[in-house]
Amino acid sequence: MKEKILRPISGFWVVALIAVCVGGGAYLAQDYTVLPMVLFVIAGILCTSITVVQPNKSVVVTFFGQYVGTIASSGLWAVIPFSIRKTVSLRVSNFNSVKLKVNDVEGNPIEIAAVVVFKVVNSAKALFDVDQYMAFVEIQSETALRHVASKYPYDNYKDSGMSLRANADEIAKELAVELQDRLSISGVEVLEARLTHLAYSTEIASTMLQRQQASAILSARQLIVEGAVGMVDMAIRQLKENGVVELDEERKAAMINNLMVAIVSERGANPVINAGSLY
Repeated sequence: MKEKILRPISGFWVVALIAVCVGGGAYLAQDYTVLPMVLFVIAGILCTSITVVQPNKSVVVTFFGQYVGTIASSGLWAVIPFSIRKTVSLRVSNFNSVKLKVNDVEGNPIEIAAVVVFKVVNSAKALFDVDQYMAFVEIQSETALRHVASKYPYDNYKDSGMSLRANADEIAKELAVELQDRLSISGVEVLEARLTHLAYSTEIASTMLQRQQASAILSARQLIVEGAVGMVDMAIRQLKENGVVELDEERKAAMINNLMVAIVSERGANPVINAGSLY
């Protein structure tokens, strides 16, 4: 459906003409019988052409089942008498979806919800190409959200690729693009789409929390070990360069063992004074 913008005449001129017809009919009613009735009928017909368009709204005009055009300018206007006018809001609206239960790409049940900000840019499409465009927006938004959520894991523990939790901005952009593709037929423009809720489903929430904690501990341990190796290497190298002590392979291994235990251990190291020798 291609939208046609109407350029109707000002309604104030028609209101003035209605007033003239009514006044003339009332004045001539004492002397004539037919002419006043004609003026009153004309005034009644002209009254059916008056329409008011509020700011940021449009009025779609149809006449005997045929689309005439759309009035997109606010004000008082006059259109074809006896035509049918339907008002469509052009204001920015938002739809907040309910919490949907979806399986991510790994099969884990998750709860997800989103808010969609949109507005109507083609009133004719919104009225004639879909049945109840607001319901159409709601259903298509939930469908697109389910589709996008099923393409990615909730969290990526391999540190490669996108995930719903770590890449919220990218997921929101992809959701907005898919929504625009689905809603373009209804004359709706998607301004923004954002996730408002994301969580594991209740039946696996505790298990996945333990997995997250284990993954965090493992990452922290790996970082500690990498730092400890660097510190031990630096200590051995500086001792050798400064000539503080000459270490054979056995003493070097013992020092490395002691330093690694002291650095990596969660508890403070207890120093042991060795007054003898390793041999």
